[in-house]
Amino acid sequence: MMKRSLLAVALVSASTVLAQPKDYPVQAVNFTAVKLTDNFWLPRMKINHNVTIPASFARCESTGRVKNFEMAAAHSGKFCTTFPFDDTDIYKTIEGASFSLSLFPDKKLETYIDSLIDKVGKAQEPDGYLYTARTIDPQKPHNWAGPERWVKERELSHELYNSGHLYEAAYAHYYATGKKNLLNIALKNADLVCSVFGEGKLHVAPGHEIVEMGLVKLYRITGKQQYLQTARFFIEERGRYKGYDAKSKDPWRNGAYWQDQQPVADQREAVGHAVRAAYLYSAVADVAALTGDEKLLLAVDSIWQNVVAKKIYVQGGLGAIPSGERFGDNYELPNATAYNETCAAIAGVYWNYRMFLLHGDSKYMDVLEKMLYNGLISGIGLDGKSFFYANAMQIKNHFSHQAMEPERSGWFDCSCCPTNLTRLIPSIPGYVYAQKGDAVYVNLFVSGNATMNVHGKPVSIVQQNNYPWDGALTFTVSPQKTDAFSLLVRIPGWARNEAIPSNLYTFSDNPATKVSISINGQPVEYSVDKGYAVIKRTWKKGDVLKVDLPMDVRRVVASENVKDDQGKVALQRGPLIYCAEWADNNGRAANILIPPDAVFQARFQPDLLNGVEVLQSEVPVITVDEKAQTVSTNRKLVTAIPYYAWANRGKGEMMVWFPEKVKDVEIIGEQSKQEPGKK
Repeated sequence: MMKRSLLAVALVSASTVLAQPKDYPVQAVNFTAVKLTDNFWLPRMKINHNVTIPASFARCESTGRVKNFEMAAAHSGKFCTTFPFDDTDIYKTIEGASFSLSLFPDKKLETYIDSLIDKVGKAQEPDGYLYTARTIDPQKPHNWAGPERWVKERELSHELYNSGHLYEAAYAHYYATGKKNLLNIALKNADLVCSVFGEGKLHVAPGHEIVEMGLVKLYRITGKQQYLQTARFFIEERGRYKGYDAKSKDPWRNGAYWQDQQPVADQREAVGHAVRAAYLYSAVADVAALTGDEKLLLAVDSIWQNVVAKKIYVQGGLGAIPSGERFGDNYELPNATAYNETCAAIAGVYWNYRMFLLHGDSKYMDVLEKMLYNGLISGIGLDGKSFFYANAMQIKNHFSHQAMEPERSGWFDCSCCPTNLTRLIPSIPGYVYAQKGDAVYVNLFVSGNATMNVHGKPVSIVQQNNYPWDGALTFTVSPQKTDAFSLLVRIPGWARNEAIPSNLYTFSDNPATKVSISINGQPVEYSVDKGYAVIKRTWKKGDVLKVDLPMDVRRVVASENVKDDQGKVALQRGPLIYCAEWADNNGRAANILIPPDAVFQARFQPDLLNGVEVLQSEVPVITVDEKAQTVSTNRKLVTAIPYYAWANRGKGEMMVWFPEKVKDVEIIGEQSKQEPGKK
């Protein structure tokens, strides 16, 4: 039954593509075509399936999120959670569970999802409107909702945000299961949205973007032009509202908070709420690809360059400023108050993948990989049920103004990050491969089996590796019949002496190492195009391609424009950024110096943090002798762990950027000392 449904979906998708005059030059290989055997991601997907998704659904039940739908269906009761966008936590978890069903068939889970979809359908009003914060009691809606539909959409209500996550969930559920029960609900709502908004109708730019991305996905399923047109309308509506104070520097008053300060086609800098922004930029890439709009393409290219050159943290985090969860000014990347919302890293993955599909350049996958392996999975604990909303860059015991939480939480009143993680993690198979004509891109290094069509015939690729711990990659390529085509293997920027595709961060050392590639045991010469090693040949069944990436420990330094990181160094090995944590370093981490002559050794510790490669070196550590009233430095063995794994052993100090030498000593009074996170 599943195969027949997926075949039907594939046929719909194929006919839609034929009807579309324009699309991304590069096409993703669907997540259903990639089966993982990987030791890094597959266990995380199993934890997501067995722990995170059930915990998320359970919390949606216990916090009243499910009850809101039940009361909306009965038109009786009182909205019982905090925010009008709490509906989306159910949508996002359904989306994640749908992806997960394609990896781990689970009849019990599938039945439960159907029961939730039934409740969602019953809560939908006859004309398609779906928003429990109003439908429960239209006379007394949520304070953020406004007295009538849509009147507070720009700033507070999140009505279209709810719709967007509904569409995203419906798309995933339809592709994973072949069922239309959630899709039909989404289409009914989308038809209402398209009838209300547009030229000659209601004009508003959605306050929290994602409806644009969702409408594009519904367009891809149905081929209905109105969905694409409305997505484009929402993008082009930005910058038209006359009620802002253009002279104000307050992003809430000038529209910048929700990227509404000027037309998108004229925007060149990432501003405002980082999650909203990256969702918008993802949609701009979608619409630019599907319409050929050169102005939108120029805008999204320029904004991406602004982020990567001036507004991204070394571990891929986006959104430096806690007030408004937003981007700061250019080069404003403080460590003590770094925000780095988990949802922003997730949105960054969506955006960067679309940029890759637009341009076929590995630099976008380099940034995606940085986010994925560092600032994104740092947001979920190794237990699968504890989370960070914000992802700190440092935790110091003695700073009373420490802004970020030093320990994970099981849930949040605004629980967008936990439920967003449930949908991103099982979708990772869809980012591994892509195609352009007879060129096959290998983007991520994840062990598993994939099947795709080249020249209309199936080609199987089997990846075997121990990435990200080891750089030895093996690909067994097996076309059904001997065939000539190109395999484009990404040579990561970090393996080409590029810390990030800009001069924002650079490696202080640049060894002249070339990535070696062999086929069937014989070394081969290759050309590099846009960061990809191009292997063009006639492939036969069982050809073995081997790629050996250097896994040296690298020292990262920041541009002189990033004031907070001057005289400091960060550590990177492969795609992973490292940090020092209190648990490995005698209860401290903020007292470690890493001078230029420090040499780190990598060692895999299978029993630590579910198995991690640690970095160790003897370096100066600052010691305070309170009795003798002295401060000294002593060389001690220091251990660094992957950044994503911190805060799984209790709370305490953590550092990403380390001073190279002592320049000054700050004297802290006893009254200022306290546990991190206490305010």
